[in-house]
Amino acid sequence: MFKIFKNSWALFSGFAILITAHGFQGNLLQVRSVIEDFSFVTTGIIMSGYFVGYFFGANMVPNLVSKVGHIRVFAAFASMASLSILIHAIFVDPIIWTFARFLTGFSLIGVYIVVESWLNDRATNRNRGGVLSIYMFITFIGLAIGTLLLNFNKPDQYEPFILISLLFSIALIPILLVKRSAPKFKKISFMKIKQLYNISPLGTFSMFCTGLIHSAIFGVGAVYATTLNFTIFEISVFLFLITISGALFQFPIGYFSDRHDRRIIIIACTILSTFFCVMAILSSGASMQNMYLASSFGVNKIIFFIFVILYAGFALPMFTLNLAYVNDFIEKERFVAAGAGLQIIFGIGAMGGPFLCSVFMKIYGVNGFFIFLGIFHLLIGLFGMYRITKRDYEDNPDSTFTPLPRNITPLGIELDPTTAADLSNTDKK
Repeated sequence: MFKIFKNSWALFSGFAILITAHGFQGNLLQVRSVIEDFSFVTTGIIMSGYFVGYFFGANMVPNLVSKVGHIRVFAAFASMASLSILIHAIFVDPIIWTFARFLTGFSLIGVYIVVESWLNDRATNRNRGGVLSIYMFITFIGLAIGTLLLNFNKPDQYEPFILISLLFSIALIPILLVKRSAPKFKKISFMKIKQLYNISPLGTFSMFCTGLIHSAIFGVGAVYATTLNFTIFEISVFLFLITISGALFQFPIGYFSDRHDRRIIIIACTILSTFFCVMAILSSGASMQNMYLASSFGVNKIIFFIFVILYAGFALPMFTLNLAYVNDFIEKERFVAAGAGLQIIFGIGAMGGPFLCSVFMKIYGVNGFFIFLGIFHLLIGLFGMYRITKRDYEDNPDSTFTPLPRNITPLGIELDPTTAADLSNTDKK
């Protein structure tokens, strides 16, 4: 493990700084939106802009990398991300913020594609799992630290925006100074949505709903906490716990999903997620019209945080659980192509998540946040129960649950050791 990090320290260091800035900026903008008295729906549209940019970037960046190379693309997109956050600080306007969020999403998917293709180039079938583990660890730790940076200064000041811009710029330095040449870029093929649905209706439907859910959690979660009258510190703790619990729960959920009918695990996770959504609403002590938690960090608030931890723990591993379930029905050589197709489905759902969730919050008050999440978890669970009656489960020994960060691209999925045979066969052709 140490040898892997030593050989790629510049890449990992630059990415760690960049992902920390990313974890900071999205939550900062949500809190600032509440301070600026933007409506729930307006804020939802702004935050959806990121996922729209991310989706379009995923389809355009690979061609750009093939034409101009990894280093130029990384430098250009990291600089664009640095610029986009400054636009927010200078022009406090919902339309401009939506455009800037689009630029951020478009930029960061470019960065992820470059970083993950670079890691693929340096990984071998022996150390592939180690590279993925380091990448996942850095991603979650960076996102978690980013949430704590909310305490750096007041969100209504310009200094936090400057800090984010500085972090994006600093992230460039170690990667641009690396001596090794950039890797050759290999395009990823993907399965079509109809084909994936025919292979696994539950996996496809669940991935779409998961896109709606995850984008709402990270696109509107800070708005929810801010409207609860949380202090900045409490908001950062709320977001930190969501990120960390989502990472840690992947391991026990993955363990059980590899040893039992994966549909049962999907249904159990979604039903438990729905239950903890209800408990989070009840423990907040809030009415449908006017949500409020006392500012003191008392027993009620601790209970609320416990339910949030449990909710995130069962909800956030769903992306990888869906991916592993679809892989149960295909041959090993198509795992990466299936992952690429599922990423598209996830992205389609993610584009609408923050906006639709904000509509629920407008109708039901801030309780609409967990109402929205609970409804889509319940839909996954009910559809899963229906699909169990239509199909027998067949175990595929090649398909395993590999913990993955939520922002991973198909190139990152290639780091999964179970895809090693696919890569080897491709090289031989």
